Amino acid sequence: MSARLNAMGLPGWLLLMGALTAIGPISIDMYLPAFPDMATSLGATSSQVERTLAAYLIGMAGAQLIYGPLADRFGRKPPLYGALLVYILASAGCTLAPTVEFLTICRVIQAMGGAAGMVIARAVVRDHYSTQEAARALSMLMLVMGIAPILAPLVGSQVLALTGWRGIFALITFAGIALLIAVSRIMVESLPPDKQVALSWGHIFRTYLGLVTHRRFVAFALSGGMGSATMFAYIVVSPRLFIEHFGVSPQSYGLIFGLNALALIVGSQVSARLLRQHRPEKLLPWALLAMMTAGLSALALTLLGWMTMPLIMLCMMCFMFTQGFVGPNSAAMALSDQGRQLGSASAMIGTMTMSCGALAGLTVSLWDTVGPTPLAWIMGGCTTLAFLLGRTARRA
Repeated sequence: MSARLNAMGLPGWLLLMGALTAIGPISIDMYLPAFPDMATSLGATSSQVERTLAAYLIGMAGAQLIYGPLADRFGRKPPLYGALLVYILASAGCTLAPTVEFLTICRVIQAMGGAAGMVIARAVVRDHYSTQEAARALSMLMLVMGIAPILAPLVGSQVLALTGWRGIFALITFAGIALLIAVSRIMVESLPPDKQVALSWGHIFRTYLGLVTHRRFVAFALSGGMGSATMFAYIVVSPRLFIEHFGVSPQSYGLIFGLNALALIVGSQVSARLLRQHRPEKLLPWALLAMMTAGLSALALTLLGWMTMPLIMLCMMCFMFTQGFVGPNSAAMALSDQGRQLGSASAMIGTMTMSCGALAGLTVSLWDTVGPTPLAWIMGGCTTLAFLLGRTARRA
């Protein structure tokens, strides 16, 4: 099924795909302002609370491999029903968590439910559009899902002031219920019966083996994954960096976080505009070069001892702007050759992306330093790897 993307507006199903993709940012970002209060309430350290976020990323990375084959075999809608139910129940468990250990377990399960939205949304977009149109659609999805990281910390900080941190997870639970209702009423199955593939362990193994040995696919997927690793490292360490190190309030932290999310939205929409005249393979190299420049600038400023709060914000906003290009274009290029296994390919992209993010997030949470140094090293290293992987993909 192929279609032209309407420049005048987004179809309702695409808005729903954006909402499903936004499960991740909402589940990650809304409780960030509550980290200090959660540590006090649960009798935990800051690092233990940060690791609940790394646990979420790990759960999401692994679960996506399950939903890909399910979406290729049973269609796009049925796996979403079960996954959203898991997400809702786990979110309720987070609301009632008595200890940080229980919260960590619920976060893993919550991620396993939320992972379906990210996998299936990409597959549905590719069901409808060609590679170039899919890149534009994925860029426009960032406008929809980009609202989440702007609003989530702001909403989270206000809910925190009114109800405490448990109210944040209660709100997330109700959001999951709303999405489940929307999927049942709005979403139309986009995978024709003749394109459904057999579901067997042998087939799953051969499919994923083919993907991980496909040099071009892996290079494009990991190129985008390295950009996401930097973004997730920032998300994990930002409460410690801004609230504890720079001394901003939880409410002000939400505004700071929103500025970076705004840069991501602007970058993705500029990318969508440019994709009307330029192919993704032309835009991606320049975006990766600009991303590496932002990352290495942050590292150099930190090593020289010149890093201040305005400068780290400037570096992060430049990085986020370029990530608005890199994310959708690298995903579209990775999916361009995958034909009948779009669900599995989408799942593998998500697993690679979240694995990179989980590793980066875990690294900065274990790096017992209050200040910009951990983030700067992650930025410099991961953006350089993203650039080099992009070069490898173009030569494959």
